[in-house]
Amino acid sequence: MSQTGKNNSSEGETKPQTSFVNTFLRGSKAESREEKNDLQTTDFQPGDWIQKTATSDTAKPLSSEMELRSSMEENERFLQKLGKKTVDKCLDLNNCGLTTADMKEMVALLPFLLDLEELDISWNDFVGGTLHSITQQMHLVSKLKILRLGSCRLTTDDIRALGEALEMTPELEELNLSWNSKVGGSLPLILQKFQKGSKIQILELVDCALTSEDGAFLGQVLPMLESLEVLDLSMNRDIGGSLNSIAQGLKSTSNLKVLKLHSCGLSQMSVKILDVAFRYLSELRKLDLSCNKDLGGGFEDSLAQVVMLKHLEVLDLHQCSLTADDVMSLTQVIPLLSNLQELDLSANKKMGNSSENLLSRLRFLPALKSLVINNCALESESFIALAEASVHLSALEVFNLSWNKCVGGNLKLLLETLKLSTSLQVLRLSSCSLVTEDVALLASVIQTGHLAKLRKLDLSYNDSICDAGWTMFCQKVQFLKELSELDISLRPSNFRDCGQWFRHLLCTVTKLPQITEIGMKRWILPASQEEELEWFDQDRKRSIHFDHGGFQ
Repeated sequence: MSQTGKNNSSEGETKPQTSFVNTFLRGSKAESREEKNDLQTTDFQPGDWIQKTATSDTAKPLSSEMELRSSMEENERFLQKLGKKTVDKCLDLNNCGLTTADMKEMVALLPFLLDLEELDISWNDFVGGTLHSITQQMHLVSKLKILRLGSCRLTTDDIRALGEALEMTPELEELNLSWNSKVGGSLPLILQKFQKGSKIQILELVDCALTSEDGAFLGQVLPMLESLEVLDLSMNRDIGGSLNSIAQGLKSTSNLKVLKLHSCGLSQMSVKILDVAFRYLSELRKLDLSCNKDLGGGFEDSLAQVVMLKHLEVLDLHQCSLTADDVMSLTQVIPLLSNLQELDLSANKKMGNSSENLLSRLRFLPALKSLVINNCALESESFIALAEASVHLSALEVFNLSWNKCVGGNLKLLLETLKLSTSLQVLRLSSCSLVTEDVALLASVIQTGHLAKLRKLDLSYNDSICDAGWTMFCQKVQFLKELSELDISLRPSNFRDCGQWFRHLLCTVTKLPQITEIGMKRWILPASQEEELEWFDQDRKRSIHFDHGGFQ
């Protein structure tokens, strides 16, 4: 790109690409020519041609204009090569497989992007080790509000260069450095540039190998981030030891709406520590404490302040090893969160025989849209309580009961819920020990016009359903006009021959305008049915993927 002007100055006239040129000319006219001469440059000096334009003989305006136009066309070709459109305020090169050469071309764009507000170069491995070439040009994009550098293999030098450059982006509102392990141990190099009154609203540091020291430093910086709305520290397993400092800092982030501490090495004491901070987080909408297996036993008598979270909409406690005492405490708190829309208690197997009261009181959550309690080892009493409460959850869109064996033979308990759930879009009953009578009941509900909004239906790993049951189901599933995904796969250890119901399924699929994915793993197709499937695939005008993993 540094030779762009030289390579094109001697060429003949080229047709201007108006939209791209106009986009950047607006920015280039905004600065005086003296300011352009003062711009910092990198090894490949993307601003060389600007300086030459400013100092060239006024008798050669046509030549300068052609050089400008050629540079614009080179930049547009670069974006087209990556499948991107002309940019003005947003440059999104996320997961574009950028090479080192591409990075140089991208940096050459920056002098034209004076109004740039969003830069996303996440998931590009070759960014690592070259970030300094971008940070040296940060003064050109001082209006930048969003910077995403997730999974870029950033080096310690990159982190240091970024920290120094952040002083030149006073308008920055979002910073994403997730999945960069070198951030761990170097976080202060970035955070020390944040000043009181910083405009940062979103800070995402997922899986950055943050150390306990990083967590402690973050706690000291949080009081300066008064505008912070989203803090994601997920998958940093060593910050649990510095949670005291983080919680202390959270007291000053009264505007926080999302707090994610998924898989952060939290312990039983962590619940008490966080509970003290909750009283200051009245605007919190989403709380994720999932996959902290040592939290189990910590919720007992430690949730006094959770009731202060009046606006909480999402609570994720899956795989937290909840105990019977934890469930008892949650029973007193969760029903009071009247704005709760999503609740995930999945993969807490110890709560199965003690969740009756909690599940019964879910009826007091009228706004609940997503209820995920798969793999909770529910027992019959708990399932009955859930069935009775779910009738009152008219807003339910996602219902996941997978891996709860008590559902098998008892789906009739959910009959009223299935009839009344006019908004239900996702129903998952995988590995629920369903029997033929359960599937027949489901087919009947579908035929009568209920579940009309259903988009995803998972009946996989229910190997006890006979061919007659699958036939009834396949004949009725045609009434699910919104259905896009259906899974009827068998368990990994089981293989069965497809019965005549497969022909009904093929016939039904032609009447489902939205279907794109059908899971049928480990079903064995005879040669004649394989031929039918091949003919079906060739004859259809739209793509429908039968995920069979290679029919046996």
